[in-house]
Amino acid sequence: MFMNKFWCFLLFSLSCITLAAQDSLHVVRVNAQRSFPHEIPAGNYSGITYLGNDLYAVVSDKSPNDGFFIFKISLDSITGEVLRVENLGFRGDREQAGDLEAIAYVPTTKKLYISRETDNTIREYTLDGKLSDRKILVPSIYQRARGNYGLESLNFNPTTQMFWTCNEGTLKGDGEQATSTNQVKNRLRLQSFSADFTPLHQYTYQMETPEADKRAYLYGMGVVEVTGLDDGSVLVMEREFYTPTKKMGAIVNNKLFRVMPQVAFAINTNDSLTADSPYLQKQLVTSWRTTLKLFHHEIANFEGMCLGPQLADGSQVLVFVSDSQNQAGGVMKDWFKTLVFKMPSEK
Repeated sequence: MFMNKFWCFLLFSLSCITLAAQDSLHVVRVNAQRSFPHEIPAGNYSGITYLGNDLYAVVSDKSPNDGFFIFKISLDSITGEVLRVENLGFRGDREQAGDLEAIAYVPTTKKLYISRETDNTIREYTLDGKLSDRKILVPSIYQRARGNYGLESLNFNPTTQMFWTCNEGTLKGDGEQATSTNQVKNRLRLQSFSADFTPLHQYTYQMETPEADKRAYLYGMGVVEVTGLDDGSVLVMEREFYTPTKKMGAIVNNKLFRVMPQVAFAINTNDSLTADSPYLQKQLVTSWRTTLKLFHHEIANFEGMCLGPQLADGSQVLVFVSDSQNQAGGVMKDWFKTLVFKMPSEK
């Protein structure tokens, strides 16, 4: 037992040294968020994936039927800024109330995969929105998710041929869920799968300490999206949504981190997480805050994230979409945003 712990500690220590030696992503620019109320219906857009040729599949966690929208998102070829978003229609099946939270596209098979928070499964869809019988083999431990803190994220990287997902909040048995007053760091599980749906490795991920320190009317703290990169690293988006009793003054904090599972220690799926678990080392890529003020309704609940196209100079676009809760209160909007970056070797 002692030797096993020793080797685990040594491997984790070496992985930290390896990660520290890696260069961070170079953020070229973070573009301003934009909304298109005349082109896009009010929704609960929680996930997005790139299909190619300016087309994206987008899921809404409260759509009448399970399925996805097709949006055409036009970007500036130089800056990556969102120029226009058009709704090309909804494609779905008869099934309903799946609480669809994230979506991933596999170009070689032309199939889409959607994570459902109602039962924490990942189901396969055809491009015309039809549900198939095939599922990704999600480890049973994710059935311990608390309420709306289940499988919020999903991604497939064509280069590594791997799916990635993560639970949004701390699973039962892994510790306490972060609130606006307890200053707890969520303990999460980042899971990879092969292209044939087989579970590969599971890694421990610890979120930042909540910035909120007061009682809230509404509060949410968790990982809302992950995106695998070609070098095997993974981008992880943390989101903290704090709404005070008076509503005005609500804040959303987004923090984007990069982790490198390929140099980290994978855990046994059945192990409970503790303060001493070998959490992935994180590199902060960028962070931003949006707020709700009396005359400035810029608050944006970004939940969806995916890689878009490469720009003329070879840099990569990362596309974000927000969940407006159906434009709640007449002040929330369906925002779109982009970040442009280069990999360390491309600086």
